[in-house]
Amino acid sequence: MADFKLTINNPKNGLSVQRELKDPKASVMIGKKIGEKIDGNLIGLSGFEFEITGGSDDSGFPMRKDLPGVRRKRILAVRGVGIKRKLGKGIKQRKTVCGNTIHEKIVQINLKVLKEGKEDLGFKAVVKKEKKEKPKEVKEEKPKKVKEKPKEEKPQEEKKEVKEKPKAEPKKESPKEEKK
Repeated sequence: MADFKLTINNPKNGLSVQRELKDPKASVMIGKKIGEKIDGNLIGLSGFEFEITGGSDDSGFPMRKDLPGVRRKRILAVRGVGIKRKLGKGIKQRKTVCGNTIHEKIVQINLKVLKEGKEDLGFKAVVKKEKKEKPKEVKEEKPKKVKEKPKEEKPQEEKKEVKEKPKAEPKKESPKEEKK
């Protein structure tokens, strides 16, 4: 019936983990709203505490915190969830978004870790090795050789010929016209 994909984000290291939540435990999530805190024991992760930050429904429409209920609605918004700034600053867009309450048609739920438990969710600590910066070597810049294309003489000559055509001489009046 109600199966959810949980995307759990750990803000301490910026990593995310995905888990599936099947029906007996998933029914606990129905009716919860964005911003509510959840005990990890309810979803099988003892010692953890989570906050619901969002989600999306079966058609891919994002949940929006400021839209109450379980319905979809076309809203007119400038910024926020579901809005990309394509048209410019201050221009409103009409977008379809989902309400802030989790229901049966919600597929994905986004969670943020507030309190960590003993169990390892799969977050791997990213160890950044400090690289010793070597002084950059100054290389002598050689002038780049530019290959020149051989000039085609025929088209240029034709152009010259077109430009150098003599102008048409004025017509001489015929002797009959001179007499009149």
